Amino acid sequence: MAETKQRHGCLAAWLVLMIIANSLTALVYLIAGGKIKSILPNAPTWALATLVVTSVCNVVFAVALFQWKKWGFFGFVGTTGIVFVVNLLVFHVHAGFALLGLLGVAILFVTLQVGEEKKGWTQLED
Repeated sequence: MAETKQRHGCLAAWLVLMIIANSLTALVYLIAGGKIKSILPNAPTWALATLVVTSVCNVVFAVALFQWKKWGFFGFVGTTGIVFVVNLLVFHVHAGFALLGLLGVAILFVTLQVGEEKKGWTQLED
């Protein structure tokens, strides 16, 4: 009989937090897009749309990780890189603050590495 996969509590909590945070982020960008545009009038419309899409994609990637799909992690890495570049080059966010955006994927990586027999990374499927 196949062994049942078990997720470490920290990983489960982080994935739930990522689903909630990214869902709310996408909603805020959609609802408050006009306000954001008035604060940053020179920002192109595509940049805000990109942030909405990356937030929605992150929800999909978190669900994929719940389903033990390794591509979910790499998806997070990709969207994090996109948001980092948009923040630096389009929104002109200070580099230090832009680097803070990389913290989420770093925490995800760490939570995938802890747990010995419940280590998430070794249980992910290609």
